[in-house]
Amino acid sequence: MAAAEQHHILDLPKFEEPVKILIVVAPYYKDIADELVAGAKSTVEEAGGTWELVEVPGALEVPTAISIADKLSNFDGYVALGCVIRGETTHYETVCNDSSRALQLMGLQGICIGNGILTVENREQAVVRAESKGQNKGGGAAAAALHLIALSRKWAAPSKGVGFHADAIKLAGDTKPA
Repeated sequence: MAAAEQHHILDLPKFEEPVKILIVVAPYYKDIADELVAGAKSTVEEAGGTWELVEVPGALEVPTAISIADKLSNFDGYVALGCVIRGETTHYETVCNDSSRALQLMGLQGICIGNGILTVENREQAVVRAESKGQNKGGGAAAAALHLIALSRKWAAPSKGVGFHADAIKLAGDTKPA
């Protein structure tokens, strides 16, 4: 059982400039969503960041909302939250796979997203994972977004002058000093 296992959790990153996060939640299972959101808010605040919250109808709309926000706003990162509980049809697989794939594709384009959309077999599993005093998957998703923001800021730092510079290359036959 996953609850009994020990996991290494990275310390939250430190930021010189404030971080602004958009939390996008699908509150289909409202009590579970509320716990996920509480964990995410707390983690963002613990890192000194600010957050804004928006609700969408379901897990499939979460990636679309993040994509729209990324194009039209100034958030540093995003937290995707919701819960999909297996039902009697294959709709579960569609929602789980498509929402996850869309978030992953945006992440591969450089958008800093923490995925906290729970995909579980039953309500009991969801409650255990969502509780902010328990597994706190909402807080974990926020931490993931914060770590990605820290990496993007680190790697976006100005160049230290390593590599070739066109103005420093002396062409053959050029008599002017470089």
